[in-house]
Amino acid sequence: MHNHKPKSYPFAAIVGQDSMKLGLILNVINPRLSGILIRGEKGTAKSTAVRALAELLPEIEVVADCPYSCDPDNPQAHCPACHSRHEAGEKLARSKRPMRVVNLPISATEDRVVGTLDIEHAIKHGEKKFEPGVLAEANRGILYVDEVNLLDDHIVDVLLDAAAMGVNTVEREGVSFSHPAQFILVGTMNPEEGELRPQLLDRFGLCVTIGGIGDPAQRVEVIKRRGAFEEDPDAFIAAWETGQAELRKKITAAQRLLPDVKTEDDILYRIADIAIQMGVDGHRADLVMLKTAKALAAWNGSSQVEPAHVQEILELALAHRMRRKPFQEVGADQQKLHQAMHGHAHQHPHSHGHGFAGKK
Repeated sequence: MHNHKPKSYPFAAIVGQDSMKLGLILNVINPRLSGILIRGEKGTAKSTAVRALAELLPEIEVVADCPYSCDPDNPQAHCPACHSRHEAGEKLARSKRPMRVVNLPISATEDRVVGTLDIEHAIKHGEKKFEPGVLAEANRGILYVDEVNLLDDHIVDVLLDAAAMGVNTVEREGVSFSHPAQFILVGTMNPEEGELRPQLLDRFGLCVTIGGIGDPAQRVEVIKRRGAFEEDPDAFIAAWETGQAELRKKITAAQRLLPDVKTEDDILYRIADIAIQMGVDGHRADLVMLKTAKALAAWNGSSQVEPAHVQEILELALAHRMRRKPFQEVGADQQKLHQAMHGHAHQHPHSHGHGFAGKK
């Protein structure tokens, strides 16, 4: 018997759940979006989608013996060891491997997540000795946290910090150690088991709430595909290979295009306008809308952000950032968001009669 890992269901074969799939893909196109939170009841294909995403992504080149999976072709993002070896002119041995999905157990302690610095060793030997943690394993991969709402708040904070910065820094008694921690953070939760605190919610780049599929034809399609997959995974995967290859090609093209995507001022005004109307706190929402719209433009093969791109990402970027007033129905928020998504936002004195600010 081969004991290799169970086969993953192909991403291209997932029925419906379009906003979840889009949110995941946008985080792949720009891993600095600070991740995605997927809210939904049990059995809504959340973990299936995350594992499928990893299979979809191309293999990565890594420094063969590096615990942080450093990219041999990107010295800027090297860990301290690869950095000094590179500076010394050493040729770093490389290998290729699939992208990793690292699971974070709910019981994880902070030390297990960030890694530990051995202070005694530093004092005795005058060199840093660092024991890598989960964030090291997740560098250049996907960090998957199921039931993120049940994790200790402080640990969620640490994860979100690293996801936004792309670096993990551990400090103890004046000694500090940093290593690259660029990963796609995917949190999932079942809202029935309690919500995530608003401060934490707001820091996930995107958020999507998924429900079961209500359309009978689509439900039948889910049953048929799952059945076929379980009966003969290899044949099923082979049948979806064309769809997978197309997605791979499109993702790679989007990653290449992203740095060249331009945004005109009228788009920035539109974004600011929406944030003001929605009453979202701070400026994070504006920045997330901008980054997400750019990633979507790249995904659509467009080198310029269009108003339609902004409309399409509003719910992903804003639904979890609406300010809840006491006794205010969540429904009212959703309705406001819906109006903004369809361009019926109320007029501002400086707008040109189309509900959004125009060019300066």
